[in-house]
Amino acid sequence: MTLSAFDLHRASTVEEATGLLGRFGDDAMPIAGGTELLLLLKLGFAQYGHLVDVRGVSELTGIRFENGRVEIGAAVTHREIERSALVREHIPALAQMERSVANIRVRTAGTLGGNLCFSDPHSDPATFLLAAGAEAVVRRGGEAARILPLTEFLRGPYETALAEGDLLIAIRMPPTAAGTGIAHHKLAFRERPAATVAVWVRIAGGRVAEGRIAVGSVGPLAVRASEAESLLAGGAPVEEVADAAAQNAGAVEDADGSEEYKRQLVRVLVGRALEDALLQSALSSGPG
Repeated sequence: MTLSAFDLHRASTVEEATGLLGRFGDDAMPIAGGTELLLLLKLGFAQYGHLVDVRGVSELTGIRFENGRVEIGAAVTHREIERSALVREHIPALAQMERSVANIRVRTAGTLGGNLCFSDPHSDPATFLLAAGAEAVVRRGGEAARILPLTEFLRGPYETALAEGDLLIAIRMPPTAAGTGIAHHKLAFRERPAATVAVWVRIAGGRVAEGRIAVGSVGPLAVRASEAESLLAGGAPVEEVADAAAQNAGAVEDADGSEEYKRQLVRVLVGRALEDALLQSALSSGPG
């Protein structure tokens, strides 16, 4: 496998990076860790004459807690997230999820922003972040940042809401507050997961007041299971909620199994994740 020739541009600011992306248009692609992009180039599935290295852009680095939210720069690696004391304090399940991404080599080089921008259907972070209520911070040049819910940012397999010249700056999400819990479960036969689910719940007055359920890796896109969420908020039993999530996961047959097999995986994993999230939520609520 060999790479076709390309020009590498190292940007130091968002303005410089988005300017280069706008200048070269469809012939340019930003690169940070490059774990997905370089493989595509080597296999000949994509070709770009210009790559814009954004690892030197300070706005895309660092993990912060601001305005009641955890904000992670798009160029932060999976390894940095899993080892971050701030993440472990505010969203411990995120650090735990990141420890299961691919392998140590990928986690050390690959970035959260790159993973989301690639929009691979088989993604641990996308599923988790959908349930966590994450938002994407997008900016172009000197323009004001645009905040997109992740449900709007992820549009399809290998497709996002980024327009020509846009750059993903950061991902931000609320902390796991008292009375809430979040759990991520998956099954993987290889490094890419065959099924991923994440469940976030908030308990108030001894019952589920709000819930988010995300399912990924079984279809073309990680999705929120809205019907299952409504059943959860309405007090339906775990089995009924899990079945609804399985039926609406958009499962498709592939090398990992048939549609029915994948629906069964979702059914089992959602049940387990929901029980875990409910336990976390109850424990964090304190006495009474």
